[in-house]
Amino acid sequence: MNTLVDNQIDHQDYQLHMIPTTKFKTNTIALKFARPIERDTITSRALLPFVLQKGTKNFPSERELRLELDRLYGAKFSINGAKKGENHIITLTLDLPNEKFIDVENDLLKQGVQFLHEVVANPKLIDQAFDPDLVAKEKETLENKINSIVDEKMQYANMRLVDEMCQDESFGIRSHGYIDDLDSIDGTTLYDTYQDMIQHDRLDIYVVGDIEGEVVQQLFESEFKLERQNPVEIKEADQVEAGQLNTISEAQKVQQAKLHFGYRTQITYRDENYPALQVFNGIFGGFPHSKLFLNVREKHSLAYYAASRFESHKGLLFVFSGIAPEKYEEAKDIIMKQHESIQEGNISDDELEQTKKAIIHSLKETLDGSRGIIDWHYQQVVGGKQQTNQDVIDAIQEVTKDDVKKVANLVALDTIYLLTSEDGGAQDA
Repeated sequence: MNTLVDNQIDHQDYQLHMIPTTKFKTNTIALKFARPIERDTITSRALLPFVLQKGTKNFPSERELRLELDRLYGAKFSINGAKKGENHIITLTLDLPNEKFIDVENDLLKQGVQFLHEVVANPKLIDQAFDPDLVAKEKETLENKINSIVDEKMQYANMRLVDEMCQDESFGIRSHGYIDDLDSIDGTTLYDTYQDMIQHDRLDIYVVGDIEGEVVQQLFESEFKLERQNPVEIKEADQVEAGQLNTISEAQKVQQAKLHFGYRTQITYRDENYPALQVFNGIFGGFPHSKLFLNVREKHSLAYYAASRFESHKGLLFVFSGIAPEKYEEAKDIIMKQHESIQEGNISDDELEQTKKAIIHSLKETLDGSRGIIDWHYQQVVGGKQQTNQDVIDAIQEVTKDDVKKVANLVALDTIYLLTSEDGGAQDA
């Protein structure tokens, strides 16, 4: 596996990351605007991606924007918002054909940078505000998206778990925003949010592909100018110890109940115990060979699915399971017993080695695409720790059973959330 190198240039207004590779026939550029998540502005920030990709000053409609992408030989463009730890990230991504593989003399990389600059620096405005009709339409789109979450029961249950578990923490703020905020947002207030993002967010720019560093650096210095002032820094997430176990039950018209657990690990990406946490999660519920899958789902047939995942930048770990409502107590007990089993050191050599191989395979799959490469390297920015892909593999290989047992005893159950049927199934929840 080739070692990927992030050649970072610290510019006054942004950090430029150049990751050369000849693996792809495309070049990918990503702009990542980040700041600590705030309740007062999250809904406006959630709305911004919808509005920004509907037109610019020189391409004033979505159709004209897409025609420009067609002119760039079918370039693919997207904007989205997400939460990492206690930060909100707005990402613009452009995938361009590498001109070496098409019969043209145009400088496609330069045109791609110009396109991104157009979207970021020259949005479509009316009297120094976003188009009110467009804003109204996209507010409706965002409202529909928020409302649709209740129909995706697994996503809804996880959202409600985080609501309850982190209600007094920044991590508890919903990255898609809140319907109650939409009435107060108009073209002017949204433009204020946009300007604040452009001027003050931390900005990391990634370029991945068959590139020359000096050429890329000069390209951004000449073609990508923004008015920026005192960019903010990414926030390291607050760590909160698990308190007395909190159990929440909610009833809806569902046939399959959702039983979700929230644990506090006190371990984030930069910590020395992080590789052991990865292995713990893999043994616990991260893969089809994990204890949750084999014991809760396969052996005892208590769940339609049972899995776990961890949040790298907040130090949380979640268990997700879909169960028959009447199986709540039995499923809860056996999920907890899988954690206790690892705490006691009940880990076979096969479990340990199979999990390490699965983690390394997953890393290689992530790095098999340019967007995955960008996301993986950006995790290091948010996490505050720089390392190569080979460093990560070596660290995983060195994890022992005792390391996993140690982490298992640091992981503490904080909150249980049950979404069950209206006719019950969790009398004491």
